[in-house]
Amino acid sequence: MTLELYNFAGSTCSQAVRFCLAEKGIEWIDRRLVFSTGQHLSKEYLTLNPNGVVPTLVHNGIPIIDSTVIMEYLDEEFPEPPMMGESSVDRAKVRAMLRYLAEVPQAAIRFPSFNKFIGKVLKNRGAEEIRDIADRHPLRKYFYRQLLHSGILEEDLERANEQLRQAIERVEKSIAEAGPWLVGNRLTIADAYLLPIIDRLVDLGMAELWKKDCPHVGEWYEMISERPAFSETYYPGSRLSETYGIELKS
Repeated sequence: MTLELYNFAGSTCSQAVRFCLAEKGIEWIDRRLVFSTGQHLSKEYLTLNPNGVVPTLVHNGIPIIDSTVIMEYLDEEFPEPPMMGESSVDRAKVRAMLRYLAEVPQAAIRFPSFNKFIGKVLKNRGAEEIRDIADRHPLRKYFYRQLLHSGILEEDLERANEQLRQAIERVEKSIAEAGPWLVGNRLTIADAYLLPIIDRLVDLGMAELWKKDCPHVGEWYEMISERPAFSETYYPGSRLSETYGIELKS
């Protein structure tokens, strides 16, 4: 049996899967790609994942794509410890939360992330290189083209911040009603998926979104940060401030 994970150190979706692997104590091969060199857009990688994004899990030669799909797959293949709900209703709640997190905060976090870190580094590379990156990207062609032409607009950031605040409020309510974890008394893949979003907000200096009036979110983050899987997931270089902050200063 061979498990390989093609991933970026600083990718939130990669971090979610790494956390899941660590929680389950699964041995895997780290196929760590480098975003800045465009390895995720190479012909070799696109044969594994035609979307040109990370992560991709390769299990015995078979690629599994999309972080939420990967985590459900891992829970089926490696059921201990279980990271889905105990009942069909609980599992439905986990899946519903995953869909919401992917649709709202995961999509929204891209805008402040690119605005503060990644986009500024790309802008320094010149229009031709950015255009080449954009045109080679199967899913985010027009997002990268926007960086070239106008950057992240203020209205994009305002909308993203509103969506992130909405997500924090929903997470606060869910933990308060059903906690201590996101969907009840068991840590699930929904928690694994939420973790990198919250950690990214901390890295962006946006923890004020919950510090004043969403105490359960802060308690949840503190609790999950104390688990051994957390330090395995966040090795040095896993945060954008570590990687792109250095590039911006140089």
